[in-house]
Amino acid sequence: MVSLDKAVVVKYSKAGKHFEVFVDPNLAEMFREGQKKDFNNVLVVEEVFVNARKGDRAKASDLMEVFGTTDVYEIGQVIVKEGEFHLTTEQRRRKVEEKRRQIVAILSREAIDPRTKAPHPEVRIIQALEKAKVHIDPFKDAREQIPSIVKQLKLVLPLSFETVSVAVRIPPQYAGRVYGFLKNYTIKREEWASTGHLMAIVEIPAGAQGEFFDKLNKLTHGDNETRMLSD
Repeated sequence: MVSLDKAVVVKYSKAGKHFEVFVDPNLAEMFREGQKKDFNNVLVVEEVFVNARKGDRAKASDLMEVFGTTDVYEIGQVIVKEGEFHLTTEQRRRKVEEKRRQIVAILSREAIDPRTKAPHPEVRIIQALEKAKVHIDPFKDAREQIPSIVKQLKLVLPLSFETVSVAVRIPPQYAGRVYGFLKNYTIKREEWASTGHLMAIVEIPAGAQGEFFDKLNKLTHGDNETRMLSD
């Protein structure tokens, strides 16, 4: 557990009442995101405050009214999960970098250069993010940020999102495992032959073709038939 001077305050308001708790920033972040299952050592001070910095404790009656209990651990879990949590500088940097990696992976996989119809290398996307001075929200889901980020990136990098359709025919000994893989994409049509062969038409992001065929070949040891379909 960290010392009080390194703790951060999580704030929570409901029904016109305001509450605060002192927490270990790293353990609180882990608990909030589900990486830490128990609540041990998350609270630095085992008290619920209305103003943590001033040491003003919350009234038991207010706790009962809002949380239905006066148990500090039960209340603390609600506040940490749902409250306003200010990251430390290092936590924010780490979360921004994590979101950046997720966004770059999505763009590299699903977007293409409309001039060449090929996906952009990740390093090119990273450089474009820096050049366009794109803001990345450490709390917002990476995919939810894609539309606004693409608008900014298009000023410095040609991007388009296109899909292609692929017809596949898979031998029966690989059909089960391949079907599970194909469900990661959009299966437009499927048919199971009396021989056990799987035949399907799958829609995939144009930029993900290399990844798709590599995985398909690994799952079938190269024993598959594929055909690109025109729109």
